[in-house]
Amino acid sequence: MPTGKVKFYDAGKGFGFVSGDDGEDVFLPAAALPAGTTTLKPGTRLEYSIAAGRRGAQAMHVQVLERTPSVAEAQHAKHRMPADRMAVVVEDLIKLLDKSSNDFRRGRYPDKREAEKVASVLRAVADQFDGA
Repeated sequence: MPTGKVKFYDAGKGFGFVSGDDGEDVFLPAAALPAGTTTLKPGTRLEYSIAAGRRGAQAMHVQVLERTPSVAEAQHAKHRMPADRMAVVVEDLIKLLDKSSNDFRRGRYPDKREAEKVASVLRAVADQFDGA
């Protein structure tokens, strides 16, 4: 069975995309998620089968292999996250900061919700770097 990482998933719309380890992006409908799973974070590792859908390849029979690390969970545990998991968090932070940078280049600040999210993640990552 192919494996890959969640590229994008919108629980409200009920779909997303998986970036396969082979480089192919595959449509991910909500119906393919395991029972009890309602949303997936980008970077979550999955195993899935592929079926031909109306608009191309579609993931089916999805199994979550490894959930994306959460800075918030590490904060509650009051210990440092393992380095290999922290690498994923830092990569996600870079994506958040890149989006904010693009907003600044367009002459505007990020919206309040996005700014609060970036500030919160920055604080949590800083605490991880400090070993708090």
